[in-house]
Amino acid sequence: MNTPSADTLEHRLAGRLKMRHLTLLLHIGELGALTRVAQQMGTSQPAVTHALAELEDMFGVPLFDRTGRGMTPTAAGKVLLTRARRMLHDVSALSREMTAVNAGRVAHLHVGAIPFIPGQMLSAALERTLPVRERMTVTIHDGTSRSLMTMLREHALDFVIGRASSSLDMTGLQQEVLYYQSPRLITNRELAARLGQRRADWHHLAELDWILEPAPAPLREQVADMFLSAGVVPPQPLIESLSAKLTGEIIAARDHVVSIVPNDIAEELVRIAGVAVVPWSLQWALSPIALFSLKDRHKRDVDTRFIQSLKEYCEKHRSAYSHDRYLY
Repeated sequence: MNTPSADTLEHRLAGRLKMRHLTLLLHIGELGALTRVAQQMGTSQPAVTHALAELEDMFGVPLFDRTGRGMTPTAAGKVLLTRARRMLHDVSALSREMTAVNAGRVAHLHVGAIPFIPGQMLSAALERTLPVRERMTVTIHDGTSRSLMTMLREHALDFVIGRASSSLDMTGLQQEVLYYQSPRLITNRELAARLGQRRADWHHLAELDWILEPAPAPLREQVADMFLSAGVVPPQPLIESLSAKLTGEIIAARDHVVSIVPNDIAEELVRIAGVAVVPWSLQWALSPIALFSLKDRHKRDVDTRFIQSLKEYCEKHRSAYSHDRYLY
């Protein structure tokens, strides 16, 4: 195959590339066999083979290697798969935005948020994004910072509210720190009263039943580091959960179950689930909560207003988020 020049390739793509080609690429990348791709797309294998040949002729390079284990993307194929995901997500975003506009809304926002941030923060920021007479539609995706970053890169999200970490791949992304959280140990009221009467004993804490985020969430890693710094083997969690509400309900209902959550989430769970905060000062800091977005993404007016509303809310409540009223 002869690799075309950039101008030639751009001309080919403008005239020949179709949405079905992008869908085909993703199916091949996921399933790795043309027979399975044909079944998935409800067509024949010869038709799939012909469409792939069209694509490879269009780009002038092989996109997949045929091996005994199936089809694996070449270097060019990997680039194209990444772009195909983004392009299909852009089409999906466009369709949602047009649907919103046709329904009398001004825009549609896709926001990813980790579970351990206060719901009031996000809802207040969204409420303040537009004037009273204007409305928008919103899709909110829950997940870990890492999983949400993948969706952000693939254009499935406009923004991510997550935990900053040196281990995150920030290629093509930018972040703005919103506020800092402090860790709190929560449990049921009876156990909290007993633990609060003495100093922290990490050997004893390791023997309790723990609810933690699934690894490798940053908070989970920080809890493990806390035990290791005290010379204690980190406990294996009884339950792994990304749901703050579920964590609170289980802890309030059972004996000897504990968790470490951010201070603002702890205060919410005290109110809504009846947990208690152990009045210890945990001498370590959580990674900050930040707003992530794509560097090269063109920001709409609604995006700019959402960013500003979120930052203003966090600035106004910054002292409340770092307040240590439970500690002595």
